[in-house]
Amino acid sequence: MPPEQSESLSSLRINDVEVVDTFAEAFPIKATRLVLTAISERWALTAATELCGNATSVIACDVEAAVEQTIPSGETPDGRPGVSVLVFAFSIDALAKSLQSRVGQCVLTCPTTACFNGIENCPREKQIRIGGAIRYFGDGFQKSKKPDHRRFWRIPVMDGEFLCEDYFGTITGVAGGNLLICGTNQISALVATEAAADAIRKVPDVALPFPGGIVRSGSKVGSRYPKLKASTNDAYCPTLRSLTPSELPADCQAVYEVVIDGLSFDAVNQAMRQGLHAAAGMPGVLRITAGNYGGKLGKHHFHLRDLL
Repeated sequence: MPPEQSESLSSLRINDVEVVDTFAEAFPIKATRLVLTAISERWALTAATELCGNATSVIACDVEAAVEQTIPSGETPDGRPGVSVLVFAFSIDALAKSLQSRVGQCVLTCPTTACFNGIENCPREKQIRIGGAIRYFGDGFQKSKKPDHRRFWRIPVMDGEFLCEDYFGTITGVAGGNLLICGTNQISALVATEAAADAIRKVPDVALPFPGGIVRSGSKVGSRYPKLKASTNDAYCPTLRSLTPSELPADCQAVYEVVIDGLSFDAVNQAMRQGLHAAAGMPGVLRITAGNYGGKLGKHHFHLRDLL
């Protein structure tokens, strides 16, 4: 049965959960995909996890990054278990600088790994160089190979060779899709948000850059401290109800946020739909809403009404 809908904010409901008639506001961002392979899924995931460290938000990190999915050995370039990683930054140059460092420090160093481009058919002017930038670690012993018009670098290491593709494609993606899930207590809010994150991970072309895909420290733009770009979203902090105007329902004791980056508007839209429905099906959820800046931050608007 479709949810009841009207122009009243409180009348948007799904599974007896209030859905605020608002929108998530997202913005264009440069993105790339890396395919990491290794002798086992364990080591491919280890390399991916290390590469994605300290990459939750471009507010204070050089990039936003997260594992997209695991890839069966039959579907990877070298026939080994793999993991795809999506990485986002404000510019192509920022992507290149970050990934040259992160691949060099976190993938090259990881046992048995290789690193492949995951964005095909990209014009050269929109590509970034990774293998060609870190090849110098080979100290002159590195060698290149060029099958099918794709150049790879073979860098000698102590367990054999590290194979890394020379150039990686980029695309203009979408960053900042989000859901705020309000629960009766910390456990119910967390379980519901975990369900949302699990559902979103099944959608291709999206990534959840925060720890476990979940944000406890939602932020607002600006601060009473001039040096800070962002500060705690006090309107959603249960302990601050008596000190600041609150956006929380009466019985809400915890809020978690899911932030979604993707390679397209449609991918983020589908991810938000799956996450919203998954969270609304869990007990103890009082309200689902989203964060925006009145349409002033980004051109991509994801209206929760449309997701129902």
